[in-house]
Amino acid sequence: MNAKELRGKAAKDLNDELLKLRREQFSLRMQRATGQAIKPHDFGRVRKDIARLKTVLAEKATAAKTSEK
Repeated sequence: MNAKELRGKAAKDLNDELLKLRREQFSLRMQRATGQAIKPHDFGRVRKDIARLKTVLAEKATAAKTSEK
């Protein structure tokens, strides 16, 4: 997932994707806590994807505010 792809999506789609990633992050934490085999790089990937989504959502919100004026 890259920022160019995300900028082309609607805010509702981005919020849905954010919710999906938060659930995945929770699932990874639970798997680690119960001792299941996980890939450590998945934690970083999900965290960075969440940050990327939040950045694009903030950009869209800022753009919406400036277009109202």
